[in-house]
Amino acid sequence: MKIVYYEDDDILFIEFSKAPILRDESVNWNVNIGYTADGIGEMTILDAQKSGFYPLQIERVIADAA
Repeated sequence: MKIVYYEDDDILFIEFSKAPILRDESVNWNVNIGYTADGIGEMTILDAQKSGFYPLQIERVIADAA
């Protein structure tokens, strides 16, 4: 997985797979998803910081040992 943020353009690019993109789909005016044969290969988000998608907040859940 690869995550790149282009600060000058406020674009967030997330690559999940190096497999060839077979189909692109615009989910919203600022979110584009590239699909591979196995599922989502990449996401591009325009105005990422302005829209609240960047900086990323990753939640970590620790399983209770009880």
